[in-house]
Amino acid sequence: MDKGEKVAVIALSTNIALLGIKYLFARLSGSVALMADVIHSSSDVVAALTVLFGLRISRRKSRKFPYGLYKVENLISLLIAAAILFAGYEIVKEALFEGGAREVRNIPVTIGGVLLVIGITLSLAQYEIKVGRRINSPAIEADGHHVRTDALSSAVVLVSLLGGLFGLKLDRYAALVMAVFIGRAGIGVAIDAIKVLLDASIDFETLDKAKSIILSEPAVREVRSLMGRNSGRYKFIEAEITLNVRDLEKAHFISQRIERRLREEISGLDHVLIHYEPVRKKTISCAVPLESTDGRISPHFGEAPFFGIYTIDFKTGKVLKREIVGNPFLSEERGKGIKIAEMLIRRGVDLVLIKEPFHGRGPEYAFSDAGVQVEITAASSAEEALREQGFITEGGKDEDIGGKRQGRDGQDDRGDEPGQGAL
Repeated sequence: MDKGEKVAVIALSTNIALLGIKYLFARLSGSVALMADVIHSSSDVVAALTVLFGLRISRRKSRKFPYGLYKVENLISLLIAAAILFAGYEIVKEALFEGGAREVRNIPVTIGGVLLVIGITLSLAQYEIKVGRRINSPAIEADGHHVRTDALSSAVVLVSLLGGLFGLKLDRYAALVMAVFIGRAGIGVAIDAIKVLLDASIDFETLDKAKSIILSEPAVREVRSLMGRNSGRYKFIEAEITLNVRDLEKAHFISQRIERRLREEISGLDHVLIHYEPVRKKTISCAVPLESTDGRISPHFGEAPFFGIYTIDFKTGKVLKREIVGNPFLSEERGKGIKIAEMLIRRGVDLVLIKEPFHGRGPEYAFSDAGVQVEITAASSAEEALREQGFITEGGKDEDIGGKRQGRDGQDDRGDEPGQGAL
């Protein structure tokens, strides 16, 4: 039995106990209003049984319902909303049209009993609403709102008793106030249930959080589309992304890692579907650590004062543009290598040429996760290293800049086109 079912059982037991207490004081006092409240409370027992049934059946899956019957909870919420509105109608009718003069016995004792009922009812309502929101169960939260209306119905009885004690008749004024609260609660629950039944999108905050989680994955180039919907207390998310990788197994591993993070950080997430497309590029970007702006390669990746970034035509291998950027982390004591690696990844670098291997250090893991290829070169200059890779270095345009590019991760000037494939 999960948390939701335990709450439903507690609600059912409490409603049965309240029904017995109300009936006892209704017989003791002879109050018609209190006896009407007893009849009204019997519907709460039926509602609690319905919630428990909905929680039981909502998780079942079959061939006809492969995604489960989660929306049964929202259907139940809609029925409970109708019950709330009907209860409001009955209360108003009782207070305004049937609440005339009546002989009531044992008023002080009955007032104490009604106060006890109101206290228990409000405590149960608050408990159900709080737990329903925590476990994201619309049925339990809706039942909590319904139970709260029961406290208002008991308040009508209390006002009626107090009026009889002091010779005042305040029933119809209390009924008007209650009608407003009951109507708001019932309509609110109904609207929430209908939105889910019609597959309305999940809230913006959840979608924005999901997008941030996806974009935090280094290999993700772009989130092309992101959709989500509620089903009962659960959420379904579907994303279409482009990845800076070409290997199918690598792409599958990355998508699984994204899915795990989404499940860990977004509560109530039942189903995640990720489509991916590898990036097909017109150009590739190659980075080389430099000792000076004349192109001499630095043997120390993290200590290199400059980095040459070369834009190369994918088909011809010709260097189209050269950029020299300064190392902004040169003065930092720790973590220079990993920070530079992250900077180059954000700039969309596809290939890094270095003189000495990383030997399992941070930059190697960062480049590997982002799908950036790392090659070892024995060349002394960047142009020589590029020629070793088969690139044509003549005719490129030189630019000595500070690494200013626009767009996400500085990649909008790359001229990339999406490839095909899905996961």
